[in-house]
Amino acid sequence: MSMDEPVSDHLAANVRQLREARGLTQQQISKTAGVPRPTWAHLESGAANPTLQVLVKVAAALQVRVEELIGPPKAVAKHYPAASLPVRHRQDVTIRRLLPESLKGLEIERFELPPGAMFTGVPHTPGTREYLTCEAGELELRVSGTRYALRTGDVVVFRGDQKHGYKNPGRKKAIAYSVVAFAPG
Repeated sequence: MSMDEPVSDHLAANVRQLREARGLTQQQISKTAGVPRPTWAHLESGAANPTLQVLVKVAAALQVRVEELIGPPKAVAKHYPAASLPVRHRQDVTIRRLLPESLKGLEIERFELPPGAMFTGVPHTPGTREYLTCEAGELELRVSGTRYALRTGDVVVFRGDQKHGYKNPGRKKAIAYSVVAFAPG
């Protein structure tokens, strides 16, 4: 922490941001924390010099560590340029992850298939569900020998633990989104 940024400024910004992110009023969160509403208002204004006991109550009510209350505020959003997202290629198909951070049990990818391109999906663990949405062009999905023809806006939901493959039978580039919800465990 630099001396240019007082801890009270960090505390005020963090407490306000965390409360607002939870959609609570000062009255609601102060009641949950067991501190008077005027005390909460002082925390958010940067005018408070709270005791450790008050900080512990506030942290518990916001479900964070005390260190998160007094540390530099976290950014409300983070921009990820397209070039920073992982991209891989399978045959002629470009597959780009849409989530810059891993979410346990979830994978979201964007497929770009030139005309005639195809690739084989990898069966996942039993209980996995896949959701395939055709955003543009035409797409053919084969799941355990059954063929599904998708046009713009169509969605197919299938068990991801089966053999499956994707193909663009059209004359234009196809774009699709795949959401894989992995089985728990």
